[in-house]
Amino acid sequence: MSRFIFGCMDFKIFGNRQMPHLLLIPGLGVSCEIFLPLIQLLESRFCIIVAQVDGFTLDKPTAFTSIDDQALQVIDYIQKECHGHIACAYGLSLGGKILSHVLERNQISISHVILDAAPLLPLPKWLVKPLSHLQSLNVWTCYHWTSFWRWLFASHYFDVLLDECRKIYPFGGRRAVIDGYYSVYTTKLCAIAPTDVYYWYGTKEAFIARMQAKHLLSLLPIAHVQIFPGMNHGQLLIDHPHEVAQRIVDIASACIFSGQ
Repeated sequence: MSRFIFGCMDFKIFGNRQMPHLLLIPGLGVSCEIFLPLIQLLESRFCIIVAQVDGFTLDKPTAFTSIDDQALQVIDYIQKECHGHIACAYGLSLGGKILSHVLERNQISISHVILDAAPLLPLPKWLVKPLSHLQSLNVWTCYHWTSFWRWLFASHYFDVLLDECRKIYPFGGRRAVIDGYYSVYTTKLCAIAPTDVYYWYGTKEAFIARMQAKHLLSLLPIAHVQIFPGMNHGQLLIDHPHEVAQRIVDIASACIFSGQ
């Protein structure tokens, strides 16, 4: 019998339950704790719901299923616990991909959505398997050679990513990474419900992210694309949580002031 648990996404609650709901979904290869600095800055203003993506959990061995399954679990939770509506949602990378498929299904209402460098397009089929295994190798080396990578990069950004990798790898392992990347690389966002959507990316990841932003605008021309100079994948959240927090407050201010 497999030691992994399938299809049992866990949600953690922080902040003031009387305030508007903010949903946070982390990226592939990192835990929900990547949001802790952001949570500390926002917990007085929001009831914060943080998803633990299957395969990348902290407290139990889980298996990644698929982007669509993760999206359905998010939808089910919001329908049951938040009456089908939340004020704001922020998805980092894989989390943004999951969030985009939540919007695609249009079964719940989210007033404001931030997709931080979400991969919305698939890769060529011939590249999917090799790249999934390469990414698995990257995560494996981060887990087993952490001291080496920490010495090599010597930056807060990479230190946080390495620490996150060491947290989650024992619970999902190589299989979760391969399955996660495979699902990311083979699914395409085909439609999106009209809502207030922001797409963020840094100039150091523009080669890939620019295409994703262009695709989003083809589906939702009113989406806001914001580019951050000198930032790499996820770096704005890790190195500048105060800026991310302020941007979320500014974006969601209409909901906050109206009491939604």
